[in-house]
Amino acid sequence: MSRRLFVAVSWMVPLALVVMWEVLARAGVLSPHVLPAPSKVVGTAVELIAEGRLLGDLGTSLLRAATGFVIGGSIGFSLGTVVGFSRLAEAMLDRTIQMIRAIPFLAILPLVIVWFGVDEGGKIFLVSLGVMFPIYINTVLGIRQVDPKLVELGRVTGLSDWGLVRNIILPGALPSILAGIRYALAVSWLALVVAETIATSSGIGFLAMDAREFLRVDVIVLAIVIYAGIGVLSDAIARALERRLLAWHPNYAAGGK
Repeated sequence: MSRRLFVAVSWMVPLALVVMWEVLARAGVLSPHVLPAPSKVVGTAVELIAEGRLLGDLGTSLLRAATGFVIGGSIGFSLGTVVGFSRLAEAMLDRTIQMIRAIPFLAILPLVIVWFGVDEGGKIFLVSLGVMFPIYINTVLGIRQVDPKLVELGRVTGLSDWGLVRNIILPGALPSILAGIRYALAVSWLALVVAETIATSSGIGFLAMDAREFLRVDVIVLAIVIYAGIGVLSDAIARALERRLLAWHPNYAAGGK
């Protein structure tokens, strides 16, 4: 089966659910006050774009997510690399990192407000915190899973320490690191939803919270659909990155993933 056919099949169930949703809403089975029809949600999106609200809020949320992802991803990769190569660093850092990782976003939210107030810093901090852990864990795992025989072969052929890292260890760890990036992309949006509950006047989370006050279910559903769409797009970008960077890998070659 060709890759295009796989892609087409993967969209069949979501499209069927949307069609069923529309049919049930038009038949009156679903109340518009509970779950408005997809056509109503699309109409609401058009109205908000015409008002100049939706694209501005979307851009604000994307900027927060991107900034937090870059900061958290850089910290997670750096810590994961250090811990992956050094047992001493693992003894010093890993337990503390795992303890912080276990703290739910909602539990730390009051402290974030005390630290950062209601400025952008608190929102970016929460996204960075959420992104850091998947990339950290998968970086450590990827480095530790590199075949020792390959490392020994590199030493026998005269590779320097940096040569081993660049040509054997990091390429071997790359599948795990990219898996961490895919997971972190999803977590970044989960963290952003929580972050945008902090007093704010912009962003998709604010749009949904404001709609709740006025019982605008169509706007709330639109915000959920936008989050879902961004999640699908982010995952598609991560998959494309995997295929490009792991073209040498038998499990990713020739569009195998």
